[in-house]
Amino acid sequence: MSDNGSAERRRNPRFDDDLVGLDPGDPDAQAFAAHLDRMQRCEPAFTVEASINGVSEFAESSNRAGGLRWWSAVFIVALILVGVLFAAWDTIGRVMVWLSG
Repeated sequence: MSDNGSAERRRNPRFDDDLVGLDPGDPDAQAFAAHLDRMQRCEPAFTVEASINGVSEFAESSNRAGGLRWWSAVFIVALILVGVLFAAWDTIGRVMVWLSG
């Protein structure tokens, strides 16, 4: 049982505007349409939701990457975690000094 009508409704509207002539069923064309959607997203970057979306996009892109790009992403994440741990340790230390003094 095939429902071609629902497949047409789920199709990216870019195939009607920007990607005229490309096959909407082609996985490469779908990936390119998704790439264009990510590149042209215009959302405020200063909200918590946008920050979480940015982390999500970083994780997805690093999962797709390989080799040196993957290791670079791992290094960046490790640096962020070291910074967070250092800041937490410093804050706990300062609170302990403040409470004892």
